[in-house]
Amino acid sequence: MEEMEEELKCPVCGSFYREPIILPCSHNLCQACARNILVQTPDSESPQSRRASGSAVSDYDYLDLDKMSLYSEADSGYGSYGGFASAPTTPCQKSPNGVRVFPPAAPPPPAALAPPPPPRNACLTCPQCHRSLVLDERGLRGFPRNRLLEGVIDRYQQGRAAALRCQLCEKAPKEAAVMCEQCDVFYCDPCRLRCHPPRGPLAKHRLVPPAQGRVSRRLSPRKISTCTDHELENHSMYCVQCKSPVCYQCLEEGKHSSHEVKALGAMWKLHKSQLSQALNGLSDRAKEAKEFLVQLRNMVQQIQENSVEFEACLVAQCDALIDALNRRKAQLLSRVNKEHEHKLKVVRDQISHCTVKLRQTTGLMEYCLEVIKENDPSGFLQISDALIRRVHMTEDQWGKGTLTPRMTTDFDLNLDNAPLLQSIHQLDFVQMKVSSPVPAPPILQLEECCTHNNSATLSWKQPPLSTVQVEGYILELDDGNGGQFREVYVGKETMCTVDGLHFNSTYSARVKAFNKSGVSPYSKTLVLQTSEGTKGNQEHNLPNNP
Repeated sequence: MEEMEEELKCPVCGSFYREPIILPCSHNLCQACARNILVQTPDSESPQSRRASGSAVSDYDYLDLDKMSLYSEADSGYGSYGGFASAPTTPCQKSPNGVRVFPPAAPPPPAALAPPPPPRNACLTCPQCHRSLVLDERGLRGFPRNRLLEGVIDRYQQGRAAALRCQLCEKAPKEAAVMCEQCDVFYCDPCRLRCHPPRGPLAKHRLVPPAQGRVSRRLSPRKISTCTDHELENHSMYCVQCKSPVCYQCLEEGKHSSHEVKALGAMWKLHKSQLSQALNGLSDRAKEAKEFLVQLRNMVQQIQENSVEFEACLVAQCDALIDALNRRKAQLLSRVNKEHEHKLKVVRDQISHCTVKLRQTTGLMEYCLEVIKENDPSGFLQISDALIRRVHMTEDQWGKGTLTPRMTTDFDLNLDNAPLLQSIHQLDFVQMKVSSPVPAPPILQLEECCTHNNSATLSWKQPPLSTVQVEGYILELDDGNGGQFREVYVGKETMCTVDGLHFNSTYSARVKAFNKSGVSPYSKTLVLQTSEGTKGNQEHNLPNNP
């Protein structure tokens, strides 16, 4: 539930929405915050004249007519907004959420007084999508109230509250034991016995546990939203063209009279179904993201282990050439550490990025699930289109490539100790990469190789300091009688189990690597001894063969 909190906070004040209104771009704003960021635009100032005069422009240069998206009556469904004003020259501020907004032109009116009508050509800019529109004569009253969002915030805040307390205790309220559904009051045991005895008319009242009483309060019917154009009428139909609920007066005498309309309940169920289907796909993406984060965290551990192994091998080779490599050893170790830090940084950055996206996705999912629980068709349909689009867009963000590691755990560095001592000063990792030689012979891991009845399992790996790209491996076995070798496996895996061998036979195995440049030499030959007949399951670890 904590991830959903970001969905419930105003982008201007950074607090939970208070009396939220829905803008034509489907974003929400507190009514007081919307009133504070209104900007009055004089008729005489136009974008063309301002550009011609060379006046300075503000940080909101995207509000210019040739750079912003304009709303029309056909695509918004929220009335006619005759035109859009140019960008104000007032400096921008930042809200607690980091969203840049316009400062209020004047201090807000006292709470006891009704807000004054907006100035002529008042311009409101959405702080999230930065789209601008000019208010009509109704001002902010032309935007519908998002009662569904208020309900979600109310449930969220109730869920975060402490344990329910008795409402009749005089001093320190005790924890409530029951709630009366008829009285709508929480009682502790002493107050229930004193104020709500089970006799007379009170005997027919139903007492429920506090948690169940909280749920019943949450599910109590809310005030039905009314039409913004006809405040005394409730929404009864849904305008398909404008994508908004309408009342019967809008159909008879308003701008929706010629539009296609459908039943409110039918569209409510349809959009709920569409949102549920979209959430299923997003839920799968969230599960994949959680598994991907586990994979990334495992990669950090693998990089640490590979780094330790790499440094150990590098030090061992440098010690073998101590007289000639003293001046180069520190530099090589430094480059290994840089590669190590680079890999860790890339993986940790990807973990951080994926964690943020997963948090936002989880918050959106929880918010949508709370929205689906609402029983107000009108309030739901006011935001359902936007939510469905957001869910689809969020799902697309988890597309191909997002859940793929940006870094491998292997170190693409190599140190070749074969050249003569006079060539040591020219030895460099970059030179090894550019030369692109054939792979080095693989190393059979004897501790992981074993036989079981008439099958054998072999495992191998590339030398730790090898940076040559390997495209695959070829595993060969003889016929068990010292005959010719034959290929039994070709592929990219570094472990293979060979079945169907003869019992009580000795096989020889070897492996080689290949890439575009050619085939590596064979590894050391490993001798395999299968079990003696079918006397039972027998498993043998292989000896250290030369």
